[in-house]
Amino acid sequence: MADATVTANDAGFAELIGNDTPVLVDFWAEWCGPCKMMEGPLNELAGEKAGSLTVAKLNVDDNPQTAMTYEVMSIPTMILFKGGQEQKRFVGARSKGQLETELADYVG
Repeated sequence: MADATVTANDAGFAELIGNDTPVLVDFWAEWCGPCKMMEGPLNELAGEKAGSLTVAKLNVDDNPQTAMTYEVMSIPTMILFKGGQEQKRFVGARSKGQLETELADYVG
């Protein structure tokens, strides 16, 4: 399966999350084992929810400013944004089913 997630960075972050479509941002790093475990579930979710949810990945090592702005202290941290505002935050690895349950109120 091709990667359905988008890559986020410090420069375009405000534009990315300013959408009316919910955006789930995965704050991750290459060296983080639990972050690697999230790749499959997030990619599946991105493919299945295309059009109603954008899934973005932001490497905290390459983009420290955004991680500091949103006070990301542990990774993986996933933050759901809508219209530029934080709606929900998850810290730690989750299964695809857990993610779907936690996002159900925000994503159709």
